[in-house]
Amino acid sequence: MKLAHLTRFTLALAVILLSNTAQANNQRKIDVDSSVVTQHKAKINGERFNYTVKTGTQPVWDDKGDAIATLQYTYYTRDKVDDRTTRPLLISFNGGPGSASVWMHLAYTGPRVLKIDDEGYPVQPYGVKDNPYSVLDVADIVYVNPVNTGYSRVLENSKGEMLSKAKQKELFFGVNADIKYLAEWLNTFVNRNERWRSPKYLIGESYGTTRVSGLAHELQNSQWMYINGVVLVSPTDIGIKRDGPIKAANRLPYFAATAWYHKALNDTLQAKDLDELLPEVEQFTINELIPALAKGGFIKAEEKRRIIKKMAEYAGLSEQFIEQNNLDVPTQFFWKELLRKRGQTVGRLDSRYLGIDKRDAGESPDYWAELTSWLHSFTPAINYYLREELNYKTDVKYNLFGNVHPWDRSKNNTGENLRLAMAQNPYLKVMIQAGYYDGATNYFDAKYTLWQLDPSGKMKNRLSFKGYRSGHMTYLRHDDLKSSNNDLRDFIINALPAKGQAAKY
Repeated sequence: MKLAHLTRFTLALAVILLSNTAQANNQRKIDVDSSVVTQHKAKINGERFNYTVKTGTQPVWDDKGDAIATLQYTYYTRDKVDDRTTRPLLISFNGGPGSASVWMHLAYTGPRVLKIDDEGYPVQPYGVKDNPYSVLDVADIVYVNPVNTGYSRVLENSKGEMLSKAKQKELFFGVNADIKYLAEWLNTFVNRNERWRSPKYLIGESYGTTRVSGLAHELQNSQWMYINGVVLVSPTDIGIKRDGPIKAANRLPYFAATAWYHKALNDTLQAKDLDELLPEVEQFTINELIPALAKGGFIKAEEKRRIIKKMAEYAGLSEQFIEQNNLDVPTQFFWKELLRKRGQTVGRLDSRYLGIDKRDAGESPDYWAELTSWLHSFTPAINYYLREELNYKTDVKYNLFGNVHPWDRSKNNTGENLRLAMAQNPYLKVMIQAGYYDGATNYFDAKYTLWQLDPSGKMKNRLSFKGYRSGHMTYLRHDDLKSSNNDLRDFIINALPAKGQAAKY
C-alpha cells in the first residue's frame, strides 16, 4: 500500500473511530453513580430553617458485585442538626407497580409541592410552591424510584448487552424480587449516608404499601435493619384476601361517600355530615350486607328486597340497578351509573373528579378524569423541579409510569410479613391513611385490612387509621394536605421510643 493511500486509510479509520466514540458518548443513558447537591430554605410548621437536597443515582449490584441497574433518588436533610442519630429518616415509595416516586414527593411530604388549586385541580402556569406542612421539620426524607421509574434504569453489562426480559423479571419485576433488591439498595444508601443509628420509617402509597409492608420484614430479617414505623397510604390488600361477599360489600361505604359528595342521595341522607353518614353505612355493611351476600341465591325474598332498598339509598343508585347486579355492583359500573342522568362520569382514583363520555350509555367511563387532571400538573412540575431547582440534568426521560410488566404477583405474603415484623419488633407501629373518595383502593377495604392484619388483637394499640375527604392521593385537597402531614408528623414523633425504653414486651 502506498504512503498516500495509507494516510487516507488512516484518516478514514480515525474519522470512523471518532464518530463511533461520539455516538457512544452521546447515547441517552443515566449516570450509574452520581449526585448533585443544592441548598434551600423553608418555613414549615411555622419554623424557618435551611435544608440540603442530594439528587442522584446509586447502583443495584448483583451477587458478583456488578452494577445491573441504577436507582434515582432525592434525599432531603435539614441543616444544623446536632445529632443525626436521633433524627428520623423517612423512606418514601409510590406504587403502580411501575409508578415513579413523584406523587408523594411533589404533593404530600416534600418541602415543595404542585401549584394546584385548593381542591387539587391543575392551574397554569405549571410549577411548584412551598409546602408549609411538610414533615421535613421532624424527619429527613428520601424518595426512591424503583427500576424503570423516574430516571432509574436497568444497565447494560460490560459487553453492552442488556439482561433478558425473563432475567429482568426475575430480578426486579415481582412482589418478592422488588422487595429483595430494594432492601439491598437501602442498606447501601444507609451506609453511604451514615444513617444506621437513626430511627427509620417506611411510607408507601397504593402498590407502595405492598412494597413497604414486605420491606419492613425483609430489612429486619435480611439486612438486620429495624424500623420504627410503617405508613400505608391508600393501601392495596397486601396479600390479605378480600374475596366473595367481603369484596362486594366493602364497596358500599365508598359508594355512599361518593354519592354524598355529588349530592346524589335522598334529602335525609344528604343532610347528614359525612362523619355522621359513613359510620351508619359501615354498620349496615358489616351487620347486614355481608350476611345477606353470603346467603347468595338462597336469601329470602323479603330480606333481599329490604337490603336492595337500603343499598340503593346509600349508593345513590336505583333499586332496579342494584337488583340487576344481584347486590354486587362492580365499581366500573358505579363510575358510569351514578351520574348517568347528568351526562357525567366520576373518577376511579378520586371520585370527586368528573368526566364526559362520547355516549351516556355503556358500562364504564371512556377515560379516568382524575388521572388526566393529575398528569396536567405532575409531569411538567417534576421535570422542571429536578432540572431547574435541584440542578439534576439528564436527557433520559423521566418515567412517571415505567415498563415493569408482566409483574409477578405470586406469593404475596406482605401483610403477614408486616404482622411478623411487628411481632418481632416491639418498637414498630403502623398507620393507614385513606381517602373516602378513592374507588381503586377504597377506604373501607383499608379498614378491613387493618382489622385483619393482627387477628390476635395483641398489637392493635400499635395500629391506627386516618381518613380524609379526598381520594387516592389523600393530600391533593389543601385541607387534607395539612391534616395528613400533621397526622404523619404525630405518628413519627409518637413512634419514637422514650429515652432508655428497651425493645421488649
